Amino acid sequence: MMGSSVEFACLLLMLSTLGKNLLVSGGCSGKCCRGRDLICFTKDWRMDRVFGTCYCDESCVRTKDCCFDYFTECPAQDCAVSDWSFWSGCAKHCQPSVRVRVRHVEQRPSNSGEPCPSLEQQAGCREYRDHQGNHCGLNSGPAFIASMEFGKGRRRHDSYGNPLDPGFCVEFTLKSRTPHCTVENRPHTHWMRYITEGFKVCVACEPPAMRNNSGNCQGDGQESDKGALLHWQAVGNPQCRGTWKKMQTTQQCDCPPQHSFVFI
Repeated sequence: MMGSSVEFACLLLMLSTLGKNLLVSGGCSGKCCRGRDLICFTKDWRMDRVFGTCYCDESCVRTKDCCFDYFTECPAQDCAVSDWSFWSGCAKHCQPSVRVRVRHVEQRPSNSGEPCPSLEQQAGCREYRDHQGNHCGLNSGPAFIASMEFGKGRRRHDSYGNPLDPGFCVEFTLKSRTPHCTVENRPHTHWMRYITEGFKVCVACEPPAMRNNSGNCQGDGQESDKGALLHWQAVGNPQCRGTWKKMQTTQQCDCPPQHSFVFI
């Protein structure tokens, strides 16, 4: 009888230990895996209330074979990024080019969290001085324009704190534009979609686009015949371009925001 009791106690201990191992090995605790991982599985209740093989990898959400506790043991973590850096200088001098700003990943996404957004943005710009620091000369090319948002970043005072010339506004009737203006999806080119044929547009001529020695901006129509068909081009997308006719010069622009631009 003593031998039987010892054997029975050992059997209970084995069953107890086996039960604990099954309990520990079940579910997704400590088993969260990235992507699709076929060895990231266990035996437990699935989310569809079926007992059997279930998975703890990110793809189980799509294949619908996650263990019952996947979302509590493997909570989704969205990508986290830093703030944008300051805009860089223009890539080229004395001609339309691009400026860049970047941000970096602070936390990678996991467990089907939101993926990381774009880490770089580009926008059109133009430098007004050459490599030697001299002012770039005006030429007879088209008027280069950007959104009014670009103008908000311009300095309003010189290095001594004196106010700069506020400039003026030129009103045009838009005659034509290429279809490339309406297909831009980059964040800093959305404004091009609002360049619409037949509408009046306002374009601000401000420093530094307004050269102090000439008092006008490139392509503003000041030196053209009245009613002449003038050419313009959107900075940041050279394929977005067209023609317009000058209506008048005013002190300030009074067009709706989507139809207000700046010479650049």
